Amino acid sequence: MSDSSNDTTALGASKPGTEEVESKSEESSMAQESPKNSAAEIPVTSNGEVDDSREHGFNRDLKRSLPAGLGLSETQITSHGFDSTKEGVIEAGAFQGGQRTQTKSGPVILADEIKNPAMEKLELVRKWSLNTYKCTRQIISEKLGRGSRTVDLELEAQIDILRDNKKKYENILRLAQTLSTQLFQMVHTQRQLGDAFADLSLKSLELHEEFGYNADTQKLLAKNGETLLGAINFFIASVNTLVNKTIEDTLMTVKQYESARIEYDAYRTDLEELNLGPRDANTLPKIEQSQHLFQAHKEKYDKMRNDVSIKLKFLEENKVKVLHNQLVLFHNAIAAYFAGNQKQLEQTLKQFHIKLKTPGVDAPSWLEEQ
Repeated sequence: MSDSSNDTTALGASKPGTEEVESKSEESSMAQESPKNSAAEIPVTSNGEVDDSREHGFNRDLKRSLPAGLGLSETQITSHGFDSTKEGVIEAGAFQGGQRTQTKSGPVILADEIKNPAMEKLELVRKWSLNTYKCTRQIISEKLGRGSRTVDLELEAQIDILRDNKKKYENILRLAQTLSTQLFQMVHTQRQLGDAFADLSLKSLELHEEFGYNADTQKLLAKNGETLLGAINFFIASVNTLVNKTIEDTLMTVKQYESARIEYDAYRTDLEELNLGPRDANTLPKIEQSQHLFQAHKEKYDKMRNDVSIKLKFLEENKVKVLHNQLVLFHNAIAAYFAGNQKQLEQTLKQFHIKLKTPGVDAPSWLEEQ
């Protein structure tokens, strides 16, 4: 009896140890899974569906906390467990009378498309390349005698006359500048010669009068030469403004007109070629687009032709007025100088409001002006 009771006691004492080991192993396994399953736990109803009452309650509280201006659409936030590979998805639905129309979950797409600057630049480059190709082909065709060219005979004749006159005025301008340079050197030499005669007049008593006469003559010639030099420089400045500013500005407009004419002829040729070809569903859109481009370049060509005509008219009036005054000045100054008429020479400069700088006299300093 004692042996059996001891065995029973030993067996009874051993069972709790085994159960304790098994319970500890279960607890350790549950402890390993608990951080994962506790966060991902989703309540399930009796019919096996997910109980989303908590989710709807959270969405309802979130909707109440949103400002009134954001109530145009409802937002539903769906959460997943930490073991899910999917991220949280925000679903948006249109607000219709307090009811929400669900849409498929997915990324939010902005309605307004942002224009890509690189695509805009690429489109501009494409248009420029196409226009350059058409114009280059038109120029080559004209030089080879194959392409037709739009010509305004009256306007082209006026442009040719203007370019020829510009070359002649430039030649007059160069010659006048050469004359001014040579006259300046002569006046400078006469002034130095007059100073030398005056010095000798003081040091040579036996030739005092002779040196004195020559000194006065050279100084008078130098003075008249300076007056003539002022008139010539004024003539040069006026002609230079006419040639290099007024006429050049008109010629720039002429260049723009010629470029517009080339573009007009290039797109006119394209339209003529398309009209000669077959008309079907593929070519009709091209013909319509070509017609639109042709009309736009025709309007540009007509505008530039009108601008050139107006500028040529005003240039002719201005040229006649400017050259008339400058030629009268140049003639009267040259005639008075070589005639030795100092009074008439000075009167000519007064007539044209020309002020001469006193030779050898610098501008007064700011202290002297005070």
